[in-house]
Amino acid sequence: MRVCMIGTGYVGLVTGACLAEQGNHVWCVDIDEDKISRLNAGVVPIYEPGLEDIIKRNVSQGRLKFTTDTKEAVKNSFFVFIAVGTPPDGNGNADLKYVMQAAQNIGACMDGYKIIAIKSTVPVGTTHKIKTIITEELTKRGRTDIDFDVAFCPEFLKEGSAVDDFLSPDRIVLGTENDRTSAFLRELFSPYVQREPRILTMSISSAELTKYAANAMLATRISFMNELANFCETVGADIEEVRRGIGTDKRIGPAFLYAGVGYGGSCFPKDVKALIRSAKEKGKDLSILQAVEEVNTNQKYNFLKKILKHFDDKITDKTFAIWGLSFKPHTDDIREAPAIEIIKELTKKGAKVRAFDPVAMDNTKSLFEDDPNVCFADDEYNALEGADAMVLVTEWPQFRKPDWERVKELLAAPVVFDGRNQYDPGKMKQMGFEYFGVGRHQG
Repeated sequence: MRVCMIGTGYVGLVTGACLAEQGNHVWCVDIDEDKISRLNAGVVPIYEPGLEDIIKRNVSQGRLKFTTDTKEAVKNSFFVFIAVGTPPDGNGNADLKYVMQAAQNIGACMDGYKIIAIKSTVPVGTTHKIKTIITEELTKRGRTDIDFDVAFCPEFLKEGSAVDDFLSPDRIVLGTENDRTSAFLRELFSPYVQREPRILTMSISSAELTKYAANAMLATRISFMNELANFCETVGADIEEVRRGIGTDKRIGPAFLYAGVGYGGSCFPKDVKALIRSAKEKGKDLSILQAVEEVNTNQKYNFLKKILKHFDDKITDKTFAIWGLSFKPHTDDIREAPAIEIIKELTKKGAKVRAFDPVAMDNTKSLFEDDPNVCFADDEYNALEGADAMVLVTEWPQFRKPDWERVKELLAAPVVFDGRNQYDPGKMKQMGFEYFGVGRHQG
């Protein structure tokens, strides 16, 4: 099948590459000429395990092309996906200008029947607005004879495992208006669920809300555990023991029950905000999600309070080794990453920071290039040299079992702040460390 993917961010690039991997011919479109030039030169702008190999293989075999020419890509495609960003605006609403511009561009150049499928996360009702925009553009051209259908096909890709998530999905959700559209989309996506059919067809409005609801539910679980972790510290319970106690209940399950410094990334913060604001516009208050957002905002500052308390609020000229900068492991994405806010707050109070991350260093350097109090180490151990404490913020696998003797030798004082509860408090105490986790017994 022939596919046009408008937008080459995380969603568009992964989706386009994985569709090509299944034998489809895919044109990936972006207005960023530099990005397209780099992609055509084999330079992948994001870090995602397995993605670079898939892109190179399908480009070399002629199934995957990158272009700035929307007209050519749309003309040569049967499916046209919109996968552009919907960042929050100043009020927390989803900014739909890129989505609407993409719709206008499609309407301005389509020359025959197409299925226009939205991958971008958008408020309920947006897909129908897109249909109206495309219809208006066709009318301007005097081409009301051109038929098309719209659909909403949400993505459920986790950064760091996006390729695997696409190739082996839990489910595929198709929001459609008619059986014709459903049949075509099922044909496109059925190879990914051949062994166990998991394609859910529903109304467009339901599909739009499903995407927001899924992210809001996962964000709620995280904030709930962080709230409990804070209470554990008050009553002397251990959140890891509580997590195991409730996670083995089949009705609850273990996923997304880990306490820490809060969630980040491009999805959870943005989508929770957008759903809250969208509900307000309809006269509804989503009070649970408002609390979820508040707990998450506060959580990184609760962690900072632990650091400040240990040093009696005197951290001027103290040096902190930060392990992990991305919002989660296996990605270079630092959007809404807790580490960024923690670094800003530490340096604001006069501290120095020496940071390391396996893949997110370049993205982070651009944020702090003018800050003399922030420097970057070649590896996690170099970050520790002479530091007054080690602060784990992102749970990269290589941080899970460090050489603790080496860590102690390099640090000016054996102090560890564990923002992801990676280490056992009792063992840390036995090794001679002052250890501070999130909702943990301190050993």
